[in-house]
Amino acid sequence: MFQLDPDLEAFRQDIRKTAERAFAAKAAYWDEKEEFPAENRDLLARLGYLGMVIPEAYGGSGAPVIQGTILLEEIARVCFNTALVAQIAINGPSRAIAVMASDEQKQRWLPGCVSGEFNFAIGISEPGAGSGMTDMVTSATPDGDHIVLHGQKAYCTGGHLATHVFVFARWGKTQGPKGIGALVVERGTPGFEVGHPERKMGGRGMPEVELFFDRCRVPRANVIMEGDPGSTRSFKRLMSSFGPERVGNAAMCLGVAQAAYEAAKAYSQQREQFGRPICEFQGLQWKVADMAVQIHAARLMIYRAATHLVDGFPDPLEAAMAKLYANEMVQRVTNEALQIHGHAGFTRALPLERMVRDSRGFALGGGTTEILRNTIASMVYGRAFDQRRG
Repeated sequence: MFQLDPDLEAFRQDIRKTAERAFAAKAAYWDEKEEFPAENRDLLARLGYLGMVIPEAYGGSGAPVIQGTILLEEIARVCFNTALVAQIAINGPSRAIAVMASDEQKQRWLPGCVSGEFNFAIGISEPGAGSGMTDMVTSATPDGDHIVLHGQKAYCTGGHLATHVFVFARWGKTQGPKGIGALVVERGTPGFEVGHPERKMGGRGMPEVELFFDRCRVPRANVIMEGDPGSTRSFKRLMSSFGPERVGNAAMCLGVAQAAYEAAKAYSQQREQFGRPICEFQGLQWKVADMAVQIHAARLMIYRAATHLVDGFPDPLEAAMAKLYANEMVQRVTNEALQIHGHAGFTRALPLERMVRDSRGFALGGGTTEILRNTIASMVYGRAFDQRRG
């Protein structure tokens, strides 16, 4: 078992108690009603968890990556939708702002992120640029004291609830990663429209929307990283700040898998068939043993990535490996946990079917498992492989 220091272990116990007391009872409700867990977000803000990794100078706690990782794991064990709220707050735009923004921008936005007054979303994917995100065509054209933003974003998680959106866009007539930068667009800016929420398989309390920018004029003061048409520098810098997002994604996988494993283990000891508890059948023993091994391996990889930092961020290779393994592990574990419950697990009376649905999206967001394998291969070989035709 990975040994956390006493303070982190105490934090784990505290957040586990909080999650079980405050979030467990309505976990199924947010999914069933497809409703955003606003009351849970408000509680996270009051407890200071929304700003836990934001520097103390801007009202946060300045907590390390591993502490945010533990928070996400324990909340996801109880309520995935609430964990997703925390993930976006902890490892989303506010972290990028804390790393790359000017002091004036940090003073303007980060205290509101801590208090919960501001709710940031991120716009990267486009209808024609998903895994191939550097195919994005949303343009950012300088015009005096403004940037004219024109284009469309897709699958923006919680975008319909956001007060601000951290948008990736392209400066200049470039292709590929050259010229990609980022700026913040405030809700209500003329030319900025939000589409209707998409209905999803899982994570249904946090819908996704399309974002539309029709010659939207954004103040230059909102530019976080101006795209450099002559190089990939700005794009690489932007992407480096989102390394913790992969670790956070993996941590949520760990929490969901842990909950499914605990449920399956308990059920196998209580359920009797053929006159004895089903845990006495070797076939089910092997399933539970495999689940325990996979969860343990994932936890070691995730905690290693969260504590082995390079320039303040998780090592890119270890973060990619942790996310890849955890994304596939949670699908195996939740599926086997449902199987152990038999038809009862297939019903909505138990949380297993919800866990199976929620776990599927991890392997799609923040880098698909296929893209992660490409990324890992590039780092292992020490060279880039262009996926486009020559």
